[in-house]
Amino acid sequence: MKKNYLLGLALSIVMAGSVSAQQVRNCGTMHHLHELEEQDPGLTERMQRVERETQQWISQNSTAQRGAAVVIIPVVVHVVYNTTAQNISDAQINSQINILNQDFRKLNADVSLLPSVFSALAADCEIQFCLAQRDPQGLATNGIVRRSTTTTSFSSNNAIKSTTSGGSSPWPSNAYLNIWVGNLSGGLLGYAQFPGGAASTDGVVVNYTAFGNTGTAAAPFNKGRTATHEVGHWLNLRHIWGDATCGDDFVGDTPTQQTANYGCPAFPRVTCNNGPNGDLHMNYMDYTDDACMYMFSNGQKTRMLASLNTTRASLLTSQGCVPPVPAACSSATGLTVTGITTTTATLNWAAVSGATSYNVRHKAVSSTAWTTVNTTALTRALTGLTAGTAYEFQVQVVCSAGTGNFSASTNWTTTAVSCNDVYESNNSRNAAKTIAVNTDIFAKIGTSSDKDWFRFSTVSGATNLKVVLDQLPADYDIRLYNSSGSTLATSALAGTSAETIIRNTTAAATYFVQIYPYSTASINTSLCYRLRINTSGTAFRGDAPVEFTEGNENPDKINPLEDVLVYPNPASDLLNINFFNPEEGIVSAEVIDMLGKTVMNTTINAAEGFNRAEMNISSVMNGIYFLRLQQNGEYVVRKFIVKH
Repeated sequence: MKKNYLLGLALSIVMAGSVSAQQVRNCGTMHHLHELEEQDPGLTERMQRVERETQQWISQNSTAQRGAAVVIIPVVVHVVYNTTAQNISDAQINSQINILNQDFRKLNADVSLLPSVFSALAADCEIQFCLAQRDPQGLATNGIVRRSTTTTSFSSNNAIKSTTSGGSSPWPSNAYLNIWVGNLSGGLLGYAQFPGGAASTDGVVVNYTAFGNTGTAAAPFNKGRTATHEVGHWLNLRHIWGDATCGDDFVGDTPTQQTANYGCPAFPRVTCNNGPNGDLHMNYMDYTDDACMYMFSNGQKTRMLASLNTTRASLLTSQGCVPPVPAACSSATGLTVTGITTTTATLNWAAVSGATSYNVRHKAVSSTAWTTVNTTALTRALTGLTAGTAYEFQVQVVCSAGTGNFSASTNWTTTAVSCNDVYESNNSRNAAKTIAVNTDIFAKIGTSSDKDWFRFSTVSGATNLKVVLDQLPADYDIRLYNSSGSTLATSALAGTSAETIIRNTTAAATYFVQIYPYSTASINTSLCYRLRINTSGTAFRGDAPVEFTEGNENPDKINPLEDVLVYPNPASDLLNINFFNPEEGIVSAEVIDMLGKTVMNTTINAAEGFNRAEMNISSVMNGIYFLRLQQNGEYVVRKFIVKH
């Protein structure tokens, strides 16, 4: 099979004079050219002017200036199809763009097959191609236009280049290289238009069976060299034999050759007295099979750069390969909160044009930690909120440009628990009210001297317990006692953080719980707290600040220093010490290492009741230590870890 290229405005034929009947019959170029000349009487004169400008640019620019920067040409591929097979894939299109970039940058692997006598001629043309990322309207695109047509095949009459004639109309040729891919009749592989022709037909046409190197590409034209050849014409290159017997291709470093070569000629093929090396039949502008053409010459590079700096100079400033800058994300508006209860609320906001999703975050006003989710919805339902608590939420728009700014906060307050404290009076252990386990209990501290006592029991099979005090309206703490009234554990975190005590034991027992304010200033006489005693046959685990296991307490021995809690553990700079002291006095505090050596000591002026103290351990080396608190000969020891 021979390559049958048609040149839409074949300067090579315009300038060459007569050609053989055989050549016209194989190429059909002259017939196509005569049609164009009849349609456009000024064509010949324009083509001559283009050639004069080309030669002038070459003569005025040095070799260094000719290759000063890589030129990137935006490409739009028009796929015009009548059958499913003709609607070639994106992958096949991408393969052709890759081949163009390899061939025009001398990155093709088969350039190594070039005979050594011609190796110095092979050029990196410093021309690259990209599928357009911006369309003529400035919008984002993938550079591919697909058009279904009722036309079963196209010839060289340019019908494929217009929507009205069953094809696809071009994008502006001053900013894009238009490539049409479709079913070409008569064995035609492709044709191109030289610089100087009509803008409405400017570009390259390639048969869908000769485009790229995958999909429908068929041997021996399945390596993408048809498009390479035609783009060479589009950049003002002639056939290497000058479209005449021993003709002139206007390139000084390509050997004169008699005519086109077909298939894969053996080297050397000597014609036109061009021995000993013969024809440059491995050049892209010959007619050999795809596998046997693999180079442009330095002279051809110069001629193509001349085109890009004269007739096609507008391509140098095209924005077709520059993605459009997406519009900035708008701000969210219309933030509202509905369905507010003691523990739930629904967040709402208005739709934003161009948004792909929304980042929604909320927190208690008193907190510094946000809870954030991403959603495509315009509402978000919240659960597990704390009664009588002020909250805020914000919305951030996510769009193609990235993310916008978070909106200003919209605030709401959950409904306070309607609480008639049915457990009063329960201000002492003897007056403790019996409560059920695994049940929410709501009560309140009603006066500055109020302390609430509750009694509950565990049963065999569910002896492990977890005591949780939460939904705190003020700084309340909790203490757990055994049936004899001895303190088992205390949880006394600062602020309104939930207090938790875990006790894992195998024995069923009766317990007392006391809820009390940290100070008389830390009360809210109108709002309730929630108390829940969870029991289980499985041991509880978690981050409770106090955790006791069976055997920790001795009900017959009441230490004057009760409920000692040290945290954080491990500690780094400050060690917090919480303890209950039954009487006012001086308490000594010692930090002892594993060898029994005291590494730090201080004294605490302890008040009667609950006490909080700090020790600065920043100078203590990493390791395991013991804190010993001592008063009136009684002492308590707690182990902790220092880790800076």
